[in-house]
Order: sequence, then structure tokens, then C-alpha cells
Amino acid sequence: MEELVGLHEGSSGKPVTLQELWGPCPRARRSIRGALEWVKERLFRVGEDWYFLMAHGVLMALISYAMNVAIRSVVRAHKWLYREIGDGHLLRYLSWTVYPVALLSFSSGFSQSITPSSGGSGIPEVKTILSGVILEDYLDIKNFGAKVAGLSCTLATGSTIFLGKLGPFVHLSVITAAYLGHVRTKIIGESENKTKKMEMLVAGAAVGVATVFAAPFSGVLFSIEVMSSHFSVWDYWRGFFAATCGAFMFRLLAVFNSEQETITSIYKTSFRVDIPFDLPEIFFFVALGAICGVLSCGYNFCQRSFLFFLKANGFTSKLLATSKPLYAALAALVLASITYPPGVGRFMASRLSMEQHLETLFDNNSWALMTKNSSPSWPAEPDPQNLWLEWCHPQLTVFGTLVFFLVMKFWMLILATTIPIPAGYFLPIFIYGAVIGRLLGEALSVAFPEGIMVGGEVNPIMPGAYALAGAAAFSGAVTHSISTALLVFELTGQMVHALPVLMAVLVANAISQSCQPSFYDGTIIVKKLPYLPWIRGRKIGSYPVTVDHFMNCTLTTLAKDMPLEEVIRVVISTDVTQYPLVETAESQTLVGIVKRNHLVQALQMEPASRAPGQQPCLQDILAGGCPIQPVTLQLSPETSLHETHNLFELLNLQLLFVTSRGRAVGSVTWVELKKAISTLTNPTTPK
Repeated sequence: MEELVGLHEGSSGKPVTLQELWGPCPRARRSIRGALEWVKERLFRVGEDWYFLMAHGVLMALISYAMNVAIRSVVRAHKWLYREIGDGHLLRYLSWTVYPVALLSFSSGFSQSITPSSGGSGIPEVKTILSGVILEDYLDIKNFGAKVAGLSCTLATGSTIFLGKLGPFVHLSVITAAYLGHVRTKIIGESENKTKKMEMLVAGAAVGVATVFAAPFSGVLFSIEVMSSHFSVWDYWRGFFAATCGAFMFRLLAVFNSEQETITSIYKTSFRVDIPFDLPEIFFFVALGAICGVLSCGYNFCQRSFLFFLKANGFTSKLLATSKPLYAALAALVLASITYPPGVGRFMASRLSMEQHLETLFDNNSWALMTKNSSPSWPAEPDPQNLWLEWCHPQLTVFGTLVFFLVMKFWMLILATTIPIPAGYFLPIFIYGAVIGRLLGEALSVAFPEGIMVGGEVNPIMPGAYALAGAAAFSGAVTHSISTALLVFELTGQMVHALPVLMAVLVANAISQSCQPSFYDGTIIVKKLPYLPWIRGRKIGSYPVTVDHFMNCTLTTLAKDMPLEEVIRVVISTDVTQYPLVETAESQTLVGIVKRNHLVQALQMEPASRAPGQQPCLQDILAGGCPIQPVTLQLSPETSLHETHNLFELLNLQLLFVTSRGRAVGSVTWVELKKAISTLTNPTTPK
């Protein structure tokens, strides 16, 4: 039956069909049909990247939000148990400590039993993978399950252990991106492409940050700064698109769950907008950046030194090798005992969650001035309307609790980073920096109770603004990133302190980057992951250094005229993955590369017997189908160290051959590059 769509104009009421209506307009029909086909081809082409990028962002937002909901339920259950168990100190102490001890023991034992690579942050491994090194175990689906279960148990301990979710969630996002990329290649029927895979992994790293803090801009920039030495502009839109989808979905879920009325920032602030700060305060913000820079150097050095100590000490190294859950339980017991509220935990605001720590620290009121003429009593239970009272104890002033927090959390954070569990370390140092800034802001509010007079006007000092700058400066200095300045603006929804915060972050980074490797680079050094160190500064005389100073001159080549017996001896006596192919043994002219696995297969297919007097050589194997890869890039002995370093980083290379006038004279790998940079940075003193 034909579909009736309307009436002819001026007709007597006879209905017409679609074909009759458009019949007189063939050109219009063809144009509309062509436009619809073009839209369908562009929007609904399954192989396009943005389908999978959008799916990736939405999927990671769902996982992040589901984890948050489940973790909040477990934390509330712990607080209820602690509150309802009674007034006996022993029972309350046990309810406070046994809970995190059991969770961390399970987190360590479960994740390590599935795959040993599930522990820690995951960002150092992601950085290594994005540099071109293949670490297959870190992108395995088993790692995903172990990381999710272990991270959930870690975060369920609340602020007792004081760990976050950023690093592991970046790792989870990269694993998901790798599998979505694999699904994409299967759907469109194309072969695996390393470049496409890297594009998905880069976008995955940005999505991991964005879906934790609902911050797409700083998520992309943070992933570039922390996890990439060089970044392709071609990957820029992918990262922003996927991160925006993830951040939007993450905040939309909060609205659907009636947690928010609309999409807003996570940590709301109420800073003055008309005159947020006076001009002389710029000096104090710069001084805060310098303080954060110095403290970050001390933190990174102590954390890395403690990790080396644990590896060198016989007892701890054996404990970490054979009984990781026991080490996790002992460390959790120490940390939980210190944060026990009736004990010294009352001087550290230990009853607040990590989110409540930031909410109170960003308060623009001065606690020191509010408690100047009165000493508020420490409440038996936290007051939701006055959570800042957790930082005020009758036995200590506000300054005392802030200083005590900084002193204790310095070594407690270092101890927590050694526990073999999936955990993030960014949020703890972010809060630590906020406490540094809050301490300086409170001191300034006492020194200038009315504010600093400028042009006849006086505006009170807001300690919360210094906490904001301190959080960005210290976390940026520890991780060697500038994007933390943008992160605090996305978290709070206000940019009135953009200039002073950015200046504090720049000063802190200038000090930190000139003295110590970043937190994640230090972890790479301790774990001995393959990496290329950064050539720091221009004072180490790296520019005159050329390839002929550090290349490996011992080069095993295969000549086309080499007898097969000699080829077999070379293959058996070496374990390299590829061999440089030269024209003749005498000329040593480099003509290509032969993969070891291809050569072994060709040798196995070679007939055992030949005609009498026939001397088989490598040329016969090559002519029989053994593939030869062209040498698309090679070094000269006069190439500088800087140029070589840039090539390896930009193209994610592992090996380059060195030729002089076409003759193969050596090779350069990561080993030679690292040794050359290390020799220049730490020259040996002549005896």
C-alpha cells in the first residue's frame, strides 16, 4: 500500500503519495538524497575515532561515579560504626584501626595475587608506555579488574590512610582506551596501527584526569605535562573531546542522583570578586610559591630516598617480596593509630574526609581572627555547618594544628606511598599544599587584621585564597606541572586569583625543576623502568657531545654474501631482535634491516641438502622471501647528543644505526643515551 502524505493544492480532496508529490522535482530529490547520504556517511561511519572517544569518556565517567557512590556508602558505614560502638576507648580504637587494616590488606593481597603490576599509581608506567616502550602487562584486562577492586578498598579507608584515586584512574582509563582501540580495529577490519593506538592512549590519559576532578581543560594539559615529553597537535582535539564528554557525564550523574541542582564546580568558594587581592599581596603569593618549591624538593628527595632504603634493607625488602599484605597491614595500623581522633588525630582534623579538608581550607574567613578572643570547644562530633572547628582545638591554636598537620603528614604521606596497593598520590599533596597556603594566610590575617591599605582602601586578607595558591603551587612543584593552576580554577569555579596563583605555581616549579626530578620521574628511577632522562639546562656541556663519543661500536652485521653456516652461528650466539644488513662484508654499506624472527623462520624452511659444489649464502634466503626492512632513519657520528635525544623522544625510537658515508659503524640505543646523559650530569672526578 502506498503511503498517503497530503493533498494537491487546489484539489478536491484526493490524497497524493510521496512519489507523486516529488515526481516533478527530480533535481531536488537527487540533491536532498545526496545531502542525506553525505550526512549519514560523515556522522554514522563506524570507524571514526570520535564515536569511540565519546564512548570512552562516558564509560569512564560511569565507572568513576559508581566507585564514588560505593565508596561513600562504605565510609558512612565506618563512621556509623565508630559513632555507635560506645564510649569505650578500646572498642572505638579497634573500630577505627581494624577497618582500614583489613581493607588495605585485602587490597594488597587481592590486587597482587592477580597481577603484580596493579600496585602503585600507574602514571609512571603510563608515561613509559607513551614514550614508546611496550609494557603489555600494564594494559592487560586482568590489571583493570585488580586495579578497580584494589582502588575501591583503598579509597574506602577515607582520610585515615589519606590516599587518592587520580593515578590508578588514569591507568584504568588508558587500559580502557587500549581495548576500545582494539575493538575499533576489529570492527572496521584494519590491521593494528601503532600510531592509532598511541592516539587512543593519549586521549585515555586525559579522560582519566577529567573524570576524577570534572576538569576537562586541566585534565588534558596535566596529561600532556606529566605523561608526555612531546605532544602532537593532532591528538589535541581527541583529548579535549573525550575529556569533555567524560567530565560532562560525571557532573551530569550528580544532577541525576539529586546531589546537585545543576552542573556546578565541585568545591564552591565565596571569594570577593570586586577586589580579590591587593597589589602588595603579590609578594606574599610569590613567597608562598618559593616555600612550596623548597618543601616539594624535600618531599620528593625524602620519598625517593625512603623507597631506596626499603629496597636496600634486608628485612623490608624480604617483607615486600614475600608478604605484601602484611606490610600493608602494618603500615595501615601505624597510620590509623596516629589519626585516631581521641589521640593525636584531634590535632590533625582526622575526622574530616579529604573533600571536607579542601572545603574548610578554601574558606575565606580567618579562623585565627574568629578565635582570637574566644577558645571554642572541640565538638564531640563534627558540626556540618562549622566543619572549620575541626582545625581548632583548645589545647592548640589554629597555627598549632596546621603546623602539626604539616609535620606529621610529611612523613605519613611518604610512608603511605610505599604501601603496595593501587592508590593515587596527587590529592594528598594537593591538600598538603592547601594547608601550607592556609598557614601563611592565617599568619598574614593576624599580622594585618584590618587588611593592607592601598590607595586609602583597606580590604581584609582571605586565607582561603592562599590555600588555593598553595594547593596549586605545591602539587605543581611535586609533579612538575603548571596546569595545576588551571585545575584549582575548574575545581572552584572562580578565576579571580588567576594571576597570583599562576605566579606562585611558576616560582614553585622553577625551584623544584632545577633541583629534583618530579614525583613520577623519581618513581620511574626507583622502579628502573625504561626511560630517557631529561637533559637539564645548558651548563653541563651537552651541545659539543656527538654520537661518536657514546655510540656502541660493537656492531654485528649480516652481509648478503655471508655463508649460511656463518649466519646460523651469528643468530645462535646473539640475542638481538634485528640485524643490520650490509651489501658485502668488505664494504659494510648499510642497505636494510632483517628481523631476527623472520630470519629464523627462513632458515628453518631452507632445505637441508643442496647440489654438490653449491655454497648457499644469505642472498639466497633473502631472495626466497625473507623480508628486508628499509633504513628510513640513521645517525651520523657528527650528530649531536641533543638532536639524538630529540629524535628518540619525538619518534618513540628504541634503536638507531650509525653510518659514515653509508658504512655501518655503530648503533645507539636507550642504554647509550642514558649513560651519556648520566656521565654529563654526574661527571666522574679524576683520581
